Amino acid sequence: MNDTLYQAAALIIPMIFAIVFHEIAHGWTARALGDPTAAELKRLSLNPLRHVDPVGTILIPGALKLMGMPVFGWAKPVPVNARRLRNPRRDMMFVGAAGPAMNLVMALIGAVLLGLLLRPYGDLQEPTGMVGFVAANLLNFLLINVFLALFNLIPLPPFDGSHIVEGLLPDGAARTYSQLRPLGFPMIMILLVVLPSLSPNFDLVGRYVFPLVQWLTEHYLAIASAVAGGK
Repeated sequence: MNDTLYQAAALIIPMIFAIVFHEIAHGWTARALGDPTAAELKRLSLNPLRHVDPVGTILIPGALKLMGMPVFGWAKPVPVNARRLRNPRRDMMFVGAAGPAMNLVMALIGAVLLGLLLRPYGDLQEPTGMVGFVAANLLNFLLINVFLALFNLIPLPPFDGSHIVEGLLPDGAARTYSQLRPLGFPMIMILLVVLPSLSPNFDLVGRYVFPLVQWLTEHYLAIASAVAGGK
């Protein structure tokens, strides 16, 4: 398999699953808290085609990976109607936190599966062929889920962390903070893409998110190693 195609396949497949389950977790939590909007619109399906955004789920992450920049992406957002939640202010915090929480759970699943896959292999033998490809997918699955969890906790709109911050702020401050939402996407592109390309000093993800990602990833890889028998 062509190396570029191999790397792309090993990235896109876990990216799709990580992003789709992240979005579904929002919908599941919203339904549990009184808002069935996502279920009514059939957006709680596990069929990736219902959630994949060709640009946000495939093209943007792939382009960022090739350019050596932080890889992030998005699926079609699962609709949540805060007015239908039993306690909108509080419950939107839980809905927002559900996506990152799902990613952390899936990273754990990926670590365990990676360890089980590598268990038959000794220190001097690396898996090849289909097993190697599955191992690459599982490793990327782990890494992507850890990154998505922490990346989405950035306390700025439109990230999930903004819903948590808004729920914790006093009423007046929360209303002021919510006015940033229409500016969210342009603001994020400037902060996370434009400014880092101009100066490393403005690389907020590299300075603050990546160290946490690396720290947490090491712990997940330790779990994979333990499952593999200390490999």
